[in-house]
Amino acid sequence: MKKMSFTKMVASGNDFLIIDQRPKAKDQRLFILAKKMCDRKYGAGADGLLILEKSKKADVKMRIFNADGSEAEMCGNGARCAALYRVIEPKSQRVKAKIKIETKAGIIEAEIGGDRVRIKLTDPKNIKLGIPLKVKNRQVKVNFINTGVPHAVIFVEGVDKIAVEDIGREIRHHKKFMPAGTNVNFVEILNDDSIKVRTYERGVEDETLACGTGSVASALLYALRYTPKAGRINVFTRSGEKLKVYFDFSGGAATNVWLEGSAKKVYGGIYYA
Repeated sequence: MKKMSFTKMVASGNDFLIIDQRPKAKDQRLFILAKKMCDRKYGAGADGLLILEKSKKADVKMRIFNADGSEAEMCGNGARCAALYRVIEPKSQRVKAKIKIETKAGIIEAEIGGDRVRIKLTDPKNIKLGIPLKVKNRQVKVNFINTGVPHAVIFVEGVDKIAVEDIGREIRHHKKFMPAGTNVNFVEILNDDSIKVRTYERGVEDETLACGTGSVASALLYALRYTPKAGRINVFTRSGEKLKVYFDFSGGAATNVWLEGSAKKVYGGIYYA
């Protein structure tokens, strides 16, 4: 039986298990490990597994495995947890408030101040507005954006009453978004600079308490459709915590996109594989 050290961290309700494979990566079937460790009954329990490796391009390389074992290109709240871990973990030679993280979606910049962590995401792409879809025998209009991973965004009234798991699953697997599928966000407008978001996450295959890239996707599409001059949007998540999304808009394109919120270490442990 193999023993593996790990750290559990949480960012705005999104929880992750972190395994530090520096300085030497271990040869193992990480997708199987992710499914086992993230199981909330038989494992440590989490939305995802973060594997940290050495990077030639940044301070650290982060690989993201969802709870179902699939590997994702990017995870906003996961990146914020990895950034905080990189600063507080015992192996660090020095405390560094600014670091860079290599992901499959590109290089992510991170700034850490206490329990507040902000990351600069890669510029969003593939923005599409008003996509007609038939969902639950009804015609709905869905918006789409890729903020490192694909996100469908639907603006609704009374987001607390939405059957996120049921409707989200159908849209996540809709032929319009195949073969990769998509994350699905339901957004309620609270006021000019605030929205409330609930997210069905691809890979977790359920609603999560928060989603970083989903919060960014929702904020950017809200700003693009309703308040294009806004440079900051407050996002209230299912966990009740608030995330802040900062950005610049020019010619209908968003740049200089930052995600800010709380993150913390929950505990460290040993997993017996």
